[in-house]
Amino acid sequence: MPEIGKPRHLGVLALTCVAAAVTACGGAGTPAAGPTSAAPTSAETTSAEPTTTPPSPSPSPSPTGPPEFTAKVSPVTAKELGTSWRPGCPVEPSGLRKVTMTYWGFDKKAHTGELIVHRSVTGDVTDIFGKLYEWRYPITRMENIDAYEASDFDSIEADNTSAFNCRKVTGGSGWSKHSYGKAIDINPRENPWVEPDGSVAHRNAERFATRPLRKPGVINPGDRVVDLFAEHGWEWGGYFNGAKDYQHFAKGGG
Repeated sequence: MPEIGKPRHLGVLALTCVAAAVTACGGAGTPAAGPTSAAPTSAETTSAEPTTTPPSPSPSPSPTGPPEFTAKVSPVTAKELGTSWRPGCPVEPSGLRKVTMTYWGFDKKAHTGELIVHRSVTGDVTDIFGKLYEWRYPITRMENIDAYEASDFDSIEADNTSAFNCRKVTGGSGWSKHSYGKAIDINPRENPWVEPDGSVAHRNAERFATRPLRKPGVINPGDRVVDLFAEHGWEWGGYFNGAKDYQHFAKGGG
């Protein structure tokens, strides 16, 4: 007989809760479910060794070296000629050309310089100096002589390679071939004017007064530099009788 004070529906509810608890924990004879194995992720299926991206190959170093020889021929004005030209000179500015070109320096580097020459010899000049550059024949500097106020002495003192300069021939009254733009003086310190007694006007050139002399930039009898100019009709002052002008090359001589 049910206990007094306890309604029937409470007993039924208690039995229901017990049954539910047994079911949740697994009934007798019912094995407990084991842990569910998750499918391996892609990271777990790869090798344990770390993977690295191979470095991109370094680009092959591009060959470095001096630039190619270049030459530009352009008209020149009286203003550009400055003190090197004046009215009454044998050639007008219109008959001259500025050749801007590459040359090889004593510092073993390429430089750009200019020569003012007669318009009829620009082909000779670019051919000759292109070959000198190929040979790595060194030149100290190559400037319009107006940079030295047309002073031949000062240009030589600076070892400047130059061409046009409206002036008289050394030791004479006639026009020098430089006045026509048809003479070039190359490395005048290494290739000085030498008097018959062996003296020179520039002290910095004294050690270069004798020939043959095997030093960079020096021109000797029979050198390929002399032969190169000769192939284009230019004569060398090193073959003069009496005083020697080792720096000097003139189209047709003189």
